[in-house]
Amino acid sequence: MTQVSFDNTEVAFKHKSDAKLKQAKWLFSIFNYKWLVKFGPGLTAFGLKLRLPIKGLVKRTIFEQFCGGETIQECDQAGDVLFKSGVGSILDYSVEGVEDEATFEQNVDEIKRTIYAAQQDLKYPFAVFKCTGIGPLHILEQASNGSLDASGKDVFERIRTRIESIASYANEHHVRLLIDAEETWIQDVIDDIVLDLMRNHNKTEVVIYNTLQMYRTDRLEYLTATIEIAQNENFKLGYKLVRGAYMEKERERAAEMGYESPIQPNKESTDRDFDAALIACFDNRAIVSTCLGTHNEDSARLLTELMEKAGVDRKNHHFWFAQLYGMSDNISFNLAQAGYNVAKYLPYGPIQAVLPYLGRRAQENSSVAGQVGREMSLIVKELSRRKASRNS
Repeated sequence: MTQVSFDNTEVAFKHKSDAKLKQAKWLFSIFNYKWLVKFGPGLTAFGLKLRLPIKGLVKRTIFEQFCGGETIQECDQAGDVLFKSGVGSILDYSVEGVEDEATFEQNVDEIKRTIYAAQQDLKYPFAVFKCTGIGPLHILEQASNGSLDASGKDVFERIRTRIESIASYANEHHVRLLIDAEETWIQDVIDDIVLDLMRNHNKTEVVIYNTLQMYRTDRLEYLTATIEIAQNENFKLGYKLVRGAYMEKERERAAEMGYESPIQPNKESTDRDFDAALIACFDNRAIVSTCLGTHNEDSARLLTELMEKAGVDRKNHHFWFAQLYGMSDNISFNLAQAGYNVAKYLPYGPIQAVLPYLGRRAQENSSVAGQVGREMSLIVKELSRRKASRNS
């Protein structure tokens, strides 16, 4: 069995010029400055609001590193570059922070445009959305804890209708649809809705995917329970497995409100449950399709080993690897080079509206142990390789 090497920087960065690599190196180096990561997004948003001439700088630096463009049309160029190397793109409309009914309806229309784009173009193998992009967070929280009043129930039904409309549109267009995970205090109601969508739309093929954040202590148990439900009721499951994105917020809220933290006590526990969930999905592959959303080389390697050992074809459409655009190219492009199904999350939207997303990317890179160092070392290695190649 030939293992995939995640150290081949020539494959990882073939799509990037020296200038772009040097820019990425500079950008990742900035993430070492905690104060800048903490206050930079807010200051940038304030500057844009004042119409200071900084939009071009933002677009050419952090926006270009982590986003595909401001529109689907602008994303096509980035998507084409990725697809030439066998990597698909997942259009992710990453507008956040606006909570009014008109915006929610506009977001539904935009999500459907991403589904249509995926139906039209093979470089877009999935569509994706977050429920908080189409409904107020506090209503989802009240629905999860059973405290909706009459007016809240009306708003919640509109959210449910929007979700079902998007799912039906994806099913009609035969496009796989990922529904992102959110904070624990709103996830229960999302889980219930998505499980019903799977019952309705995943009869013969997997269209609907839920997302499991394995830094939660209860997700492995939930996965096992839903596998049993699907077996008994004769429908299929789709799961994107991730480690998680709200750890600090979750722990702070639990401490403030005096309940037990739903987050694993350490990274080792998260890694253990993540790999156990992957194995459970793989062992039940007759009814479970898996999108492995990870920047962890060991977890990506585990799935390749499971597939090789079981004789599962590398292009089997029930198994996908996914990483964020602008990160972990060594995983994405080396997996694609080896023949596996790979896609990058390709966020897009107006620059000011996606600043919260960009802020999270900066914080993630600065807080995940070793992430910045790994990205930097790979870039330095490739620049050195190119220089040596030119001088030889």
